[in-house]
Amino acid sequence: MIMQALLKQAQKMQKDLGKAEAELREKEYESTAGGGVIRVTVKGTMEVLSVEISEELLQADAKDDLQEMLKHTLNDAIRQATEDKEAMMKKMTGGVKMPGGF
Repeated sequence: MIMQALLKQAQKMQKDLGKAEAELREKEYESTAGGGVIRVTVKGTMEVLSVEISEELLQADAKDDLQEMLKHTLNDAIRQATEDKEAMMKKMTGGVKMPGGF
């Protein structure tokens, strides 16, 4: 009887994890820098969807600034996605680490 209940609970958790993974694949995270002159959008899969750079920044002779801001916005968007994934997993698993990093 206990084994059956555990199996049922494991199946539910597996189903819930599948839903959470699908949700994260579709979720988007956005970060900006320089007052919005750079905008980066990343999916929950850590795939960069878009990088927008304002014309004013492109016209300025600011290559070093552009590179630094781009690095910052990409890292911030990826951090947001990672933190969201970790929070979702902690909520679903009660803090138990799952194999495969999910």
